[in-house]
Amino acid sequence: MAVRQLTSDVINRIAAGEVVERPASVVKELVENAIDAGARSVEVVTASGGKGLIRVIDDGSGMSREDLVLAVERHCTSKLSEENLFSIATLGFRGEALPSIGAVARLAITTRTRDADTAWTLSVEGGTVDEAKPAALNGGTIVDVRDLFFATPARLKFLKSDRAEANAITDVVRRLALAHPEVRFVLTGSDRSRTDYPARTGEDAVSARIADVLGRDFVENALEIDAGREGVGLAGLIGRPTFHRANSLSQFLFVNGRPVRDKLLLGALRGAVSDVMARDRHPVAALFLTLDPAEVDVNVHPAKADVRFRDPGLVRGLLVGAIKAELSRVGLSANTTTAHAALAAFRPEPAGAGWEAGPEVATAPRSAPLGGWSPAPSPASGRAYAPASESRPIGFGEDTQAAFAAIATPSAETRAWTRPESDAGLDRPLGAARAQLHENYILAQTRDGVVIVDAHAAHERLVYERLKAERDRSGIARQMLLVPEIVDLPEEDVARLAAAAETLAESGLVVEPFGPGAIAVREVPSALAGRLDIPGLVRDLVDDLAEWESSTRLADRLDHLAATIACHGSVRTGRRLKPEEMDALLRDMEATPKAGQCNHGRPTFVELKLADIERLFSRR
Repeated sequence: MAVRQLTSDVINRIAAGEVVERPASVVKELVENAIDAGARSVEVVTASGGKGLIRVIDDGSGMSREDLVLAVERHCTSKLSEENLFSIATLGFRGEALPSIGAVARLAITTRTRDADTAWTLSVEGGTVDEAKPAALNGGTIVDVRDLFFATPARLKFLKSDRAEANAITDVVRRLALAHPEVRFVLTGSDRSRTDYPARTGEDAVSARIADVLGRDFVENALEIDAGREGVGLAGLIGRPTFHRANSLSQFLFVNGRPVRDKLLLGALRGAVSDVMARDRHPVAALFLTLDPAEVDVNVHPAKADVRFRDPGLVRGLLVGAIKAELSRVGLSANTTTAHAALAAFRPEPAGAGWEAGPEVATAPRSAPLGGWSPAPSPASGRAYAPASESRPIGFGEDTQAAFAAIATPSAETRAWTRPESDAGLDRPLGAARAQLHENYILAQTRDGVVIVDAHAAHERLVYERLKAERDRSGIARQMLLVPEIVDLPEEDVARLAAAAETLAESGLVVEPFGPGAIAVREVPSALAGRLDIPGLVRDLVDDLAEWESSTRLADRLDHLAATIACHGSVRTGRRLKPEEMDALLRDMEATPKAGQCNHGRPTFVELKLADIERLFSRR
């Protein structure tokens, strides 16, 4: 078959397939051009999810007639010279996307430089360029893109609904707004409500813009990252481990001011929180990497979503190390949104909304036990932990709310089970244990509030950190089982465990095949001997091994194994704790890094201030 030269129209349409994937990619290219042109205000107007209309208005430097004509020709740019091809400091190359857009849509550009006598306008329709003409415009540039993909109707079939495409445009604008807080962004149109991100300046510009885009709740529940290593800087915010999402759409990563969705960075972020968050949850983050442009290649991907670092190990190590160090530094911390949700749950429904006070509210004696709630007895009383009463609850029908009322205004009965000898704990962050609710939740009192602790989740974190520290110090001590535990498994799962036997041994678990369809567990961590649910642990480990890739780092595997073992060896829900055990658990939490959340990212405690509790009862 003969080789032939493609026409310019076909070349432009091929290029459009690389750059113009959907309306959101058009918005990205045009807004980046506006920012590179020095705009301080950018307005994006859309209709039909961008398929009908995309209009980008900016107050940047504009273009002269000559530049406008060249801007819609292929391989023309104002941002790139032959000398700095591998040291790019701009978001894009003014003009390289415009011919691609013009090849598949109806494109109109109106522009004027600050010192020009008149503005100029130019149209491109399906790749056909009209002559530039004088126009009226005060300054800057307006780009209109209408009927996207009208020249390639087959591409329209692959677009999603108007709402989905509009949401994708919103995401693009949000990411660019985070990267450039000094620029005002307005997003409006017939397919959406108006969004206005005002320009932010000063020392708090970045955090203010983050609050604008991600919400004040995120800023209040985020940790500040500020680190550097060998010329690479990392700054921004990452949510506390208990502040997470079901997907990674709330992860905003930037390299030299460029929004990216880079696999290396996303993987490093995941690895940094792997031992404080469940695998199906994702951290919320806005992180900014800065480095010499010569140290990063931004032309790996046509849309520049991926980048390539000259030293990827350095970048990954910085990101993982900085986040892990900050998570360890903060110690105990509670998610404010969790406390707000708890208070909202205790708040009674308004009159007429389906709630009525039952007769027991007026007639129940104050000494009536609280349904499902057992106060902790005094160690000196010698009383056993009796099952909670089955009688109806008092007040609003919420056991714990009644307990809060008792603490806010102690009765004689309440004072009988509070323990003066433990009052020294009131000044500690988690206070003094007062009761165990539903055989799992520890109710503690502080000087100015109440703390509710999930005993299982908290002990899981304590055991995990203890196992890691023991492993790193001298290796996890193991205890041989008198009778090996035999667990029946499919042959392929037995093979997976056998292949990982050396790694498992480093985490304190010694296993070996026991015939073709079973595994024998011969040794377990000494600290958890007698407490492990061995069959459940083995089955969980098999599931984990099935998901691991061969490239998974050994350190990550060991941490995950330790977390799984800790989960099966911690205090189980339903175990009644003695008062001294509850207080010891609180003190251990205060001394343990990352004790504010379990290994799966769930909060281990909720703190409610006394002032908020009193407001529930109209005392304030």
